[in-house]
Amino acid sequence: MNDPNKSLLLTDFSEFYDQEFNYSLNTSYIIDETTIACQVFTTSYTLNIVVCVLFVQIFLLAIPGNVIVGLVILSNLRFLSASDIYLFHLVIADMLMALTLPFFSTSVVAGWIFGDIMCKLVKLVSEANFYTSILFLVCISVDRYMVIVRAMEARKSQRIVCSWAVCIVVWILGVLLSLPALYNEVHYRKDHELPSCTELFELDNADEWRLATRVLRHLLGFLLPLCVMLTCYGVTVARLLRTRGFQRQRAMKVIAAVMVAFLLCWTPFNVATMVDTLLRANLMEPSCVAQNAVSLAMFITQSLALLHCCVNPVLYAFVGEKFRTRFFHMIHKTWPIERGTPSRSTRSTSQTSEGVSHFL
Repeated sequence: MNDPNKSLLLTDFSEFYDQEFNYSLNTSYIIDETTIACQVFTTSYTLNIVVCVLFVQIFLLAIPGNVIVGLVILSNLRFLSASDIYLFHLVIADMLMALTLPFFSTSVVAGWIFGDIMCKLVKLVSEANFYTSILFLVCISVDRYMVIVRAMEARKSQRIVCSWAVCIVVWILGVLLSLPALYNEVHYRKDHELPSCTELFELDNADEWRLATRVLRHLLGFLLPLCVMLTCYGVTVARLLRTRGFQRQRAMKVIAAVMVAFLLCWTPFNVATMVDTLLRANLMEPSCVAQNAVSLAMFITQSLALLHCCVNPVLYAFVGEKFRTRFFHMIHKTWPIERGTPSRSTRSTSQTSEGVSHFL
């Protein structure tokens, strides 16, 4: 005879649920992969070493090259043009950018070990000079357009004063655009990864702040400067094609080199950051594979973009015959080889007019 108390002890509730609630325990679930957090992106140790070495090489090339350009410009204060002033400020911007490379190269292999204050300061300097260097490139392209195409007839003293005022505005604008860098802090991860210097916005509006800073970087740091440079140099080349003289071909080669260097250095990094912005704004289908691929592309192309700070002295100075003449004249004044007056060609080249000869 069955015990009535044992009838109440059910070891299998499936029949009970099926009868009372029409419920099945064999229900299958489909996991939405978009709701799963991606793993933190990390790079290999070998890649970190390669990028660290590249940063050091860029630093060692950029500092001497820009110092030489600055000394040559300062040694010819009597013959400065508006483009020379923009070039001098570009040299300062590139040197300040290069001075941040030792911090970044160390952080690549050892993490950020310099504290919160240096994290904010280094990021602020880097962001400010990111904007100012590109804006000074735009100023040079506009000045060449005004001199060659529009044949500006304003007095040189007025143009010099105007160019200094423009430089002050560019520096102020660069500092203002870089203020979001103050949100950078040292971030210590829980998985024992190396500490990093990253943006840490408030959680309530982090996405909005990050999207706003990215849009400013895309527009003012690449798209608008690129449009202005393409327009100015395009019209300038068109004017040079209608002029006669042996200097025309050299001038067009340098203009082409300027644009090619700008595009090769900055386009990959800006395209990668634009794609990353679209992914973060959910304007593209998000996935962990795509996000990690974009993060890797940004990490690699950033080194190529920084290479531009040591390319500028070559393009805007060493390619030019006018600069080489000034450079050798400075060397001869510092370490005279022969006594005597400088040759007529040297004096005439030093006093050459602004225009096409600036590029030669």
